[in-house]
This record gives sequence, C-alpha cells and structure tokens, in this order.
Amino acid sequence: MSDTFDLDRLREEALAAIAAAGSLEELDAARGAVLGKRGTLTGVQRSLGGLPPARRRDLGAAVNAARAALTEAEAARRAELEAERDRVQLAAEAVDVTLPPRTPRRGSLHPVHETMEAMVDALIGLGFKAVTGPEVESDWFNFEALNMPADHPARTLFDTIYVESLVPDAPPRADGTTGVLLRTHTSPVQARTMLAQPPPVYVVVPGRTYRQDTPDATHLPVFHQIEGLAVDAGLSFADLRGTLAEFARALLGPATRIRLRPSYFPFTEPSCEVDASRGEGWLELLGAGMVHPNVLATCGYDPEAVQGFAFGIGVDRIAMLRHGISDLRLFADNDLRFLSAF
Repeated sequence: MSDTFDLDRLREEALAAIAAAGSLEELDAARGAVLGKRGTLTGVQRSLGGLPPARRRDLGAAVNAARAALTEAEAARRAELEAERDRVQLAAEAVDVTLPPRTPRRGSLHPVHETMEAMVDALIGLGFKAVTGPEVESDWFNFEALNMPADHPARTLFDTIYVESLVPDAPPRADGTTGVLLRTHTSPVQARTMLAQPPPVYVVVPGRTYRQDTPDATHLPVFHQIEGLAVDAGLSFADLRGTLAEFARALLGPATRIRLRPSYFPFTEPSCEVDASRGEGWLELLGAGMVHPNVLATCGYDPEAVQGFAFGIGVDRIAMLRHGISDLRLFADNDLRFLSAF
C-alpha cells in the first residue's frame, strides 16, 4: 500500500468525520484528530524530513493539498453548524411584539400616608406651609411649652413613653423620668416654629406620634397626626371656624358640614371639639381652639399684639372614615391582600 494511497484514505476519512459532525464540539474534535498538533495529517507532515528529496517534494505537495481541502471543508461545516446554532437560539429567544406586555404590578401609597398627603394638600391650598420636627422630644417642648401643668395625666408613665436610655446621666425628675420622650402629639413643632420665627405663622405639621395605648379597633401605640397653627394679628374664632369648614369640605366632600362643641385643652382657650357630617349623622373630627396666651408668651410672642388658632386631627381615623375601614389595626398589619385594595 503506497504512502499516497494512505494519505488519500486519511483525507477521505477526515472529510467524512467533518461532514458527520453534529455540533461545534464534535467538529472541533474531528479537526483536532487530523489537523491538530497531534493529528494524523500533522504527523505525516513531520515525517517528511526522513524521505528522499524527490519523494519529500511529491508527498509534501499532497499533504498541503489534503490540509487545504480539510481546512476548507471544516470551515464550510462550521458555518453550517453556527448558522443552525444561531437559528435555534434566536427561535428560543424570540419575542412576539404583538403580545400585550407583562408589566409588573405598581405599588401604591399606604392608605394612611395617602390620607395624610390629601390633608396636607388641602391645608397648603388654604395658605399653610408644611413643617416637621423630631419624634424624640423633650418634656419641655412636648408639655411645658404647651401650658400643660406638671400634674396633667398625660405626663404620667401610663400615657407617655419616656426614653430614659438616651440620657443615662440625666438627673431623675420628680415623677422618676428623665424628661426625654417619644412625642405624644405633633404640637411640640408649634412651639419650635414660634421660637424660630416671628409672626405671622401658618404651618401644618404632619407626623407620627406615640402613646402607651393597647392596640384595638380604634387605638394604636404608633399613630399619625396633623397639627395646624395660625398666628397673626387680628385672628379670631371665626377664622378658625371658616378654615375648618373649608378643610372638612376639601377632605370629605363639598356637602360636608361641621359643628363646634365646647371642650377643654390646656394649650387653647377657648377650645372646641369639631364634628363633621355628610348627611348621615355626626362624626367627631378633631379638636381645636384659640392658642392660649400662655403658649404665645412662652414662645416669645406678645398675646396683646397677635392671636392664633390651632387644631389637631388623627390621620388614621380619617383614613378609616374615607375608606370605610372598621379596625385600625388593619393599617398596621402590612397584609398585602388588604393594602392592594388601595
């Protein structure tokens, strides 16, 4: 059997292996078996050095021709396999642009936060400016600046959450507390605002508040309030009533009516409770009154030169009213089945 015949058989077998390759990996293996560093054709090429010159020339030309044919066949088969691979991949990744998009569900505001924003927007529309203050507050701002006497029930440990660990070196007060607490209402920001600027003042104060309440259908230890404060020359109880009537209509609908009942708050005089009705009975809405002269004087204002009114309203209960919710605890449970309804 001649060397030329063996080379011809090697080339035919290699061409058959290349043509039979069903994947790029199989093609790489077939190519390496013949044309790689340890391939059979490469071995033949390396053995040419031991042949006579005439025989080396003839066989070398045949080896080069076989290498060229195999390289051409391998390139053609590779192109076919790559095209098939791309076709399959494109088919798997194809996107039908005529199908409706699968958009993710959008989140929404928590109903309490949404209600608070609506309330703030209504008051901003009446000329108020939104301000905020610290939730960890001093006893002075939370009580004393607001004309609350030392024996007021709200200052006891039964209602107020004192944060003694924040001031370990503070001397104890007569009631055993250190005078640092989680604010029980947003009213301390009233005092902070008046101390920080001269009148006129028209501010609305939204935020979280804290009390030692046992959670039930109408109470939570962490809840939300909005406080309104107006201080200017010549303000009267009529201005308070007009502001609250417009606020109630903006919040609950244009047909909403309000009524005022006498009440008592240490920081306002006279004071009132405000009820609202949309035609199906009266609901308690908020507490309000004219800012007590002692509060104005404590904050550096002249009670003879300026007057003011203030009101505070619970956001969570208004959210219950707006959405027909009967249990306040639903707002705090973070149950997406409930919250997704909003």
